[in-house]
Amino acid sequence: MPLHRRDYTPGTPGPLDDIRVLDLSRLFAGNVLTQMLGDFGAEVIKIEPPEGDTLRHWQTNGVATHWKIYSRNKKSLALDFRRPAATALVRELAQTAALFIESFRPGILEKMGLGPAELLELNPRLVIVRISGWGQDGPYAQRPGFGTVIEGMSGFASFNGFADREPVLPPMYLADGVAGLYGASAVMIALRAAERGGQGQVIDLPLLDPLFAILSPQAANYRLTGKVKPRTGSRSTNSAPRNVYRCKDERYVALSGSTQRMAERLFAAIGRADLVNDPRFRTNADRVKHADELDAIIGAFIAGLTQAENVAFFEQAEVTVGPIYDVSQVLEDPHFIAREVLADYPDGEVSPLPMHHVVPRLGGTPGSIRTPAPALGQHNRALLAEIGVDDARYADLVNAGVVIEPRPRQ
Repeated sequence: MPLHRRDYTPGTPGPLDDIRVLDLSRLFAGNVLTQMLGDFGAEVIKIEPPEGDTLRHWQTNGVATHWKIYSRNKKSLALDFRRPAATALVRELAQTAALFIESFRPGILEKMGLGPAELLELNPRLVIVRISGWGQDGPYAQRPGFGTVIEGMSGFASFNGFADREPVLPPMYLADGVAGLYGASAVMIALRAAERGGQGQVIDLPLLDPLFAILSPQAANYRLTGKVKPRTGSRSTNSAPRNVYRCKDERYVALSGSTQRMAERLFAAIGRADLVNDPRFRTNADRVKHADELDAIIGAFIAGLTQAENVAFFEQAEVTVGPIYDVSQVLEDPHFIAREVLADYPDGEVSPLPMHHVVPRLGGTPGSIRTPAPALGQHNRALLAEIGVDDARYADLVNAGVVIEPRPRQ
């Protein structure tokens, strides 16, 4: 089933279209943050080094898919920060911006002459987002802070996976993604404060804190019980039944009976209404204690049907069961297609390129996908002209290696 085909819509207004963002960040967290702002109209200027943002080099079959998706709705200015003239250009641009985002190791921005004190003196209303692994201070501030290490030290990996196997790291950029989402919220709060009080501020955005914040009350539970949460696979320590079950066709479904009424409905649906009165399964607490026996009963029923048959059967019974999809199934699912969770966009290298739609969906001031991700340095001349760089000065900056001329699209 084909996805909806969409075109880019340059010029579409958005609620943030009076916000200019200078994005000096690298990797995933900053790009997620600024992609969200760009989707809602902000002018996001990626200020990139000569080799370009790291996401340009994460490629599949030679195509920089991460870059194409997470740098849509952005502009590119390529500068060599090793040269003082490049830093001077950034200072000039900072006077025109509402947001300044960076992800250098703590202290590097100050060494470049672009520390918060200098930037806020130039533009007192500027909001500065400092992305790092561990934060701008503390014993670990100078450690490398890639998401992998954060996902381990935050406690996430320790209870992710199965009890008889090693801890499991997420197969995607979880710490970065969560930080990017938290960062977008923090930016809105800081912009609102600047709007009301006229003063900018610094947002200290480590990868560690946001990820730890969504890991549920692990510290409180440990303090109360003295027990570390074990790895339980796909089970929950709070409710049962809740698991992944294998179907007749070797696919899987996910099932949750986390309320008493849902559990009772499930028992009736599989022809085991008697389990409601079984002392092992009478209450949620009983079911959690006897999850092995309960999963064996439910698993035996589900194993007799294919994935599609299970979904249809339990949907009819109003039991919360859903298929475990791989991406090939996502691309074919009618709900994903009807809601345009994904849509196909034109692309110079991959045509069409499936891309997630704008999230979240605002009814009155929706976001839009206006432009594809830029080529490195694509907007050099136009952006620098705005701060008074004429053709002669531009040529001098290029010849001096300060400004990096555009390259073919990536």
